[in-house]
Amino acid sequence: MSLSLFTDLSLAHGGGFGFNGNILETNIINLAAVVGIVISFVGGNLTQLLEDRKKTILNNLEEANQRALEAQERLSQARAQLEIARKKAKEIREEGIQKAAQEIKFCVSQHEERIALLDEFKQETISFYQQKAFKQAYVYLISRIMTRVRERLNTGLDASAHVVVNNYYVSRFTDYAARK
Repeated sequence: MSLSLFTDLSLAHGGGFGFNGNILETNIINLAAVVGIVISFVGGNLTQLLEDRKKTILNNLEEANQRALEAQERLSQARAQLEIARKKAKEIREEGIQKAAQEIKFCVSQHEERIALLDEFKQETISFYQQKAFKQAYVYLISRIMTRVRERLNTGLDASAHVVVNNYYVSRFTDYAARK
Protein backbone atom coordinates (compact mmCIF):
# COMPACT_ATOMS: atom_id res chain seq x y z
CA MET A 1 0.00 0.00 0.00
CA SER A 2 2.84 2.30 0.75
CA LEU A 3 4.36 1.88 -2.69
CA SER A 4 1.10 2.67 -4.37
CA LEU A 5 0.51 5.68 -2.14
CA PHE A 6 3.86 7.24 -3.08
CA THR A 7 3.25 6.56 -6.72
CA ASP A 8 -0.16 8.14 -6.55
CA LEU A 9 1.20 11.24 -4.72
CA SER A 10 3.96 11.90 -7.18
CA LEU A 11 1.76 11.42 -10.25
CA ALA A 12 -0.91 13.78 -9.00
CA HIS A 13 1.49 16.83 -8.82
CA GLY A 14 2.45 18.12 -12.13
CA GLY A 15 1.59 15.30 -14.37
CA GLY A 16 3.15 12.63 -12.40
CA PHE A 17 2.63 11.65 -8.88
CA GLY A 18 -0.23 12.70 -6.65
CA PHE A 19 -2.51 11.49 -3.91
CA ASN A 20 -5.29 9.14 -5.08
CA GLY A 21 -8.23 9.10 -2.70
CA ASN A 22 -9.89 6.09 -4.28
CA ILE A 23 -9.16 3.27 -1.92
CA LEU A 24 -10.49 0.57 -4.22
CA GLU A 25 -8.02 1.43 -6.98
CA THR A 26 -5.23 1.67 -4.47
CA ASN A 27 -6.06 -1.76 -3.05
CA ILE A 28 -6.16 -3.29 -6.52
CA ILE A 29 -2.78 -1.78 -7.37
CA ASN A 30 -1.33 -2.96 -4.05
CA LEU A 31 -2.80 -6.43 -4.56
CA ALA A 32 -1.32 -6.62 -8.06
CA ALA A 33 2.07 -5.58 -6.71
CA VAL A 34 1.93 -8.15 -3.90
CA VAL A 35 0.79 -10.89 -6.27
CA GLY A 36 3.60 -10.01 -8.68
CA ILE A 37 6.20 -10.14 -5.90
CA VAL A 38 4.77 -13.43 -4.54
CA ILE A 39 4.77 -14.96 -8.01
CA SER A 40 8.29 -13.86 -8.73
CA PHE A 41 9.69 -15.15 -5.44
CA VAL A 42 7.32 -18.05 -4.64
CA GLY A 43 6.24 -19.03 -8.19
CA GLY A 44 9.08 -21.47 -8.84
CA ASN A 45 8.64 -23.14 -5.49
CA LEU A 46 4.85 -23.27 -5.96
CA THR A 47 5.24 -24.77 -9.42
CA GLN A 48 7.65 -27.38 -8.03
CA LEU A 49 5.28 -28.06 -5.14
CA LEU A 50 2.37 -28.53 -7.55
CA GLU A 51 4.48 -30.83 -9.76
CA ASP A 52 5.45 -32.91 -6.73
CA ARG A 53 1.82 -33.06 -5.68
CA LYS A 54 0.80 -34.10 -9.21
CA LYS A 55 3.44 -36.86 -9.23
CA THR A 56 2.28 -38.03 -5.79
CA ILE A 57 -1.35 -38.13 -6.94
CA LEU A 58 -0.40 -40.00 -10.13
CA ASN A 59 1.69 -42.47 -8.12
CA ASN A 60 -1.20 -42.95 -5.69
CA LEU A 61 -3.60 -43.54 -8.60
CA GLU A 62 -1.19 -45.99 -10.20
CA GLU A 63 -0.76 -47.83 -6.89
CA ALA A 64 -4.54 -47.85 -6.43
CA ASN A 65 -4.96 -49.29 -9.92
CA GLN A 66 -2.28 -51.88 -9.20
CA ARG A 67 -4.00 -52.82 -5.92
CA ALA A 68 -7.34 -52.99 -7.74
CA LEU A 69 -5.82 -55.35 -10.33
CA GLU A 70 -4.27 -57.46 -7.57
CA ALA A 71 -7.59 -57.52 -5.72
CA GLN A 72 -9.34 -58.54 -8.94
CA GLU A 73 -6.78 -61.32 -9.43
CA ARG A 74 -7.23 -62.49 -5.83
CA LEU A 75 -11.00 -62.40 -6.34
CA SER A 76 -10.65 -64.53 -9.47
CA GLN A 77 -8.43 -66.97 -7.57
CA ALA A 78 -10.88 -67.05 -4.68
CA ARG A 79 -13.75 -67.76 -7.08
CA ALA A 80 -11.73 -70.54 -8.70
CA GLN A 81 -10.93 -72.00 -5.27
CA LEU A 82 -14.60 -71.70 -4.32
CA GLU A 83 -15.61 -73.61 -7.43
CA ILE A 84 -12.99 -76.27 -6.69
CA ALA A 85 -14.25 -76.47 -3.10
CA ARG A 86 -17.84 -76.83 -4.33
CA LYS A 87 -16.84 -79.66 -6.66
CA LYS A 88 -14.88 -81.33 -3.85
CA ALA A 89 -17.84 -80.92 -1.47
CA LYS A 90 -20.14 -82.46 -4.09
CA GLU A 91 -17.74 -85.38 -4.53
CA ILE A 92 -17.49 -85.85 -0.76
CA ARG A 93 -21.28 -85.70 -0.44
CA GLU A 94 -21.74 -88.29 -3.20
CA GLU A 95 -19.03 -90.48 -1.69
CA GLY A 96 -20.72 -90.16 1.71
CA ILE A 97 -24.05 -91.20 0.20
CA GLN A 98 -22.42 -94.21 -1.45
CA LYS A 99 -20.65 -95.20 1.76
CA ALA A 100 -23.86 -94.79 3.73
CA ALA A 101 -25.71 -97.01 1.21
CA GLN A 102 -22.95 -99.62 1.45
CA GLU A 103 -23.03 -99.45 5.25
CA ILE A 104 -26.80 -99.86 5.22
CA LYS A 105 -26.51 -102.89 2.92
CA PHE A 106 -23.79 -104.33 5.15
CA CYS A 107 -25.86 -103.79 8.30
CA VAL A 108 -28.94 -105.33 6.66
CA SER A 109 -26.98 -108.39 5.55
CA GLN A 110 -25.47 -108.80 9.03
CA HIS A 111 -28.94 -108.40 10.53
CA GLU A 112 -30.31 -111.06 8.17
CA GLU A 113 -27.44 -113.41 9.08
CA ARG A 114 -28.10 -112.87 12.77
CA ILE A 115 -31.79 -113.50 12.25
CA ALA A 116 -30.97 -116.71 10.37
CA LEU A 117 -28.64 -117.80 13.20
CA LEU A 118 -31.27 -116.96 15.79
CA ASP A 119 -33.91 -118.85 13.81
CA GLU A 120 -31.57 -121.87 13.59
CA PHE A 121 -30.86 -121.60 17.32
CA LYS A 122 -34.61 -121.37 17.97
CA GLN A 123 -35.24 -124.53 15.93
CA GLU A 124 -32.44 -126.35 17.75
CA THR A 125 -33.80 -125.19 21.10
CA ILE A 126 -37.31 -126.29 20.19
CA SER A 127 -35.98 -129.64 19.01
CA PHE A 128 -33.94 -130.04 22.20
CA TYR A 129 -36.91 -129.28 24.44
CA GLN A 130 -39.18 -131.55 22.38
CA GLN A 131 -36.69 -134.38 22.76
CA LYS A 132 -36.40 -133.60 26.44
CA ALA A 133 -40.19 -133.59 26.78
CA PHE A 134 -40.45 -136.87 24.85
CA LYS A 135 -37.72 -138.38 27.03
CA GLN A 136 -39.47 -137.21 30.18
CA ALA A 137 -42.78 -138.57 28.87
CA TYR A 138 -41.06 -141.83 27.89
CA VAL A 139 -39.39 -142.14 31.30
CA TYR A 140 -42.71 -141.38 32.99
CA LEU A 141 -44.56 -143.88 30.82
CA ILE A 142 -41.94 -146.60 31.33
CA SER A 143 -41.90 -146.00 35.08
CA ARG A 144 -45.72 -146.22 35.14
CA ILE A 145 -45.65 -149.42 33.11
CA MET A 146 -42.97 -150.88 35.30
CA THR A 147 -44.93 -149.93 38.38
CA ARG A 148 -48.04 -151.68 37.02
CA VAL A 149 -46.02 -154.71 35.98
CA ARG A 150 -44.57 -154.97 39.47
CA GLU A 151 -48.02 -154.60 40.96
CA ARG A 152 -49.30 -157.38 38.72
CA LEU A 153 -46.35 -159.58 39.41
CA ASN A 154 -46.69 -159.00 43.11
CA THR A 155 -50.44 -159.62 43.12
CA GLY A 156 -50.27 -162.48 40.70
CA LEU A 157 -51.93 -162.96 37.36
CA ASP A 158 -55.61 -163.73 37.23
CA ALA A 159 -57.20 -165.76 34.42
CA SER A 160 -58.03 -162.78 32.20
CA ALA A 161 -54.46 -161.46 32.46
CA HIS A 162 -53.13 -164.94 31.46
CA VAL A 163 -55.36 -164.93 28.41
CA VAL A 164 -54.15 -161.45 27.36
CA VAL A 165 -50.47 -162.37 27.78
CA ASN A 166 -50.89 -165.67 25.93
CA ASN A 167 -52.79 -163.99 23.08
CA TYR A 168 -50.04 -161.40 22.78
CA TYR A 169 -47.28 -164.00 22.51
CA VAL A 170 -49.26 -166.11 20.08
CA SER A 171 -49.86 -163.11 17.78
CA ARG A 172 -46.17 -162.23 17.86
CA PHE A 173 -45.18 -165.82 17.10
CA THR A 174 -47.56 -166.01 14.12
CA ASP A 175 -46.20 -162.69 12.79
CA TYR A 176 -42.67 -164.02 13.15
CA ALA A 177 -43.49 -167.28 11.44
CA ALA A 178 -45.28 -165.50 8.59
CA ARG A 179 -42.23 -163.41 7.85
CA LYS A 180 -39.92 -166.36 7.43
